[in-house]
Amino acid sequence: MNNLKKTILITSIFRIFLLWGQGNIPQKLESAVKNLMNSQAAYSANLSFYVSDETGKFIYEFNGNKGLSSASTQKIFTAACALETLGKNYRYSTSVSFSGNLNGGKLDGNLYIFSNGDPTLGSWRYENFKPENFKQKFLEALQKKGISEISGDLILDDSYFDFQTTPGGWPWNDMGNYYGAGVWGINWRENQFDLNVNGSKIQNSNIELPNVKWVSELSAGGNSDQSLIFTAPFSNVAFINGMLPAGKTTTVSGATPNPPLAFGYEIKNWLKENNIQFSGKIVSVSEQKINGEKISVFPKENVFLEYQSPTLDKIIYWFMRKSVNFYGETLIKTIGKEKKKTGSFDAGVSYLKEFWKSKGIQSAMINFADGSGLSPQNYVSARAEVQALIYAKKQTWFAEFYEGFPTHENGMKMKSGTMKNTKSFAGYYKGFAFSIIINNYQGNDISDALFKVLNVLK
Repeated sequence: MNNLKKTILITSIFRIFLLWGQGNIPQKLESAVKNLMNSQAAYSANLSFYVSDETGKFIYEFNGNKGLSSASTQKIFTAACALETLGKNYRYSTSVSFSGNLNGGKLDGNLYIFSNGDPTLGSWRYENFKPENFKQKFLEALQKKGISEISGDLILDDSYFDFQTTPGGWPWNDMGNYYGAGVWGINWRENQFDLNVNGSKIQNSNIELPNVKWVSELSAGGNSDQSLIFTAPFSNVAFINGMLPAGKTTTVSGATPNPPLAFGYEIKNWLKENNIQFSGKIVSVSEQKINGEKISVFPKENVFLEYQSPTLDKIIYWFMRKSVNFYGETLIKTIGKEKKKTGSFDAGVSYLKEFWKSKGIQSAMINFADGSGLSPQNYVSARAEVQALIYAKKQTWFAEFYEGFPTHENGMKMKSGTMKNTKSFAGYYKGFAFSIIINNYQGNDISDALFKVLNVLK
């Protein structure tokens, strides 16, 4: 037998073996799903599960069309839509300008900052884009312009998006914590603050939270962080309760109530540190709206600093890898602004649904309420998630999309989602594309329970 015939024979045997193996997989999955749903913890649970090969060929489903709260696996829809709609090289920008007259180093007018919602401004995740990098560029620009004294106000123009900063339907328990941060036209440090607490005593915060008063009902005990922060956009009150370990300092992260104002106060400190005189007020356009004041207009003709974000592919990486809800909601508002000329959650979510419907997904299976999956009002089916995965696999931006998927304890590369009594996984593994979503599972082993089903694919 010549080498060509041997190769053909070996290839044929391999294909037969592969088909035989996949032929057994549906039966094995059926058995694993039956064991899961017959467990006491799943007594009142709902499950949506769908598996195909990476070409989209159907392999197995259990209630594949049923819409459930998917939590963060919903991010695959937002990430893929953003990569295709905005482009992997899309960048956000932040501009600095002034009004009035500049003479002899003295600015007789206001200093303005405007952004189109850059979610990475002041983030710690990106090399060369950290808070100190913007600070350096900002101070260098002032020095180059010769500004050493500012007689007017520092105005933060956060008007690029609409006034609503969090999607409707977000739980009150989430909104004050870092993973429930809202979206402004100007965002800073991912709209997150870090609070240092020793036992039940608040020590300090990493940034100044202007006008915020704290109420603490913390108790000391236990071995882990069991605290919750309650606050809301533009609120001057923050409440923390629950329990933190005694005898040591714990860092608890919250959602900044007014990021543009917090950013402004940080800039004020930079000016003072560098002997730049500033005697005015710190004002945001949002605050002007709240107070019924005349709205300031950013002077485009006097821009002297344009600061750009990392490219979108880098943002998508962290959005998927660390499941940053704030990024998802910023992307939704950005998509709304770009495609429907309105920087609102409603506009962005509407376009997101239209986008996936145009790719062949039945609209009833993608009942989106936000861009991150945090809202319990989201209902998505496993089949829809697999269809999105299959679509992404065929696109030129797939490598950037795929890179953000974490590898889990069972060795599978997949996005996960977690809410109370809810767990989901969606991803790729050895030629398979899959999604599994369970709601109202009443056990502590929820991830392991789903792994036992998914491991059939290994």
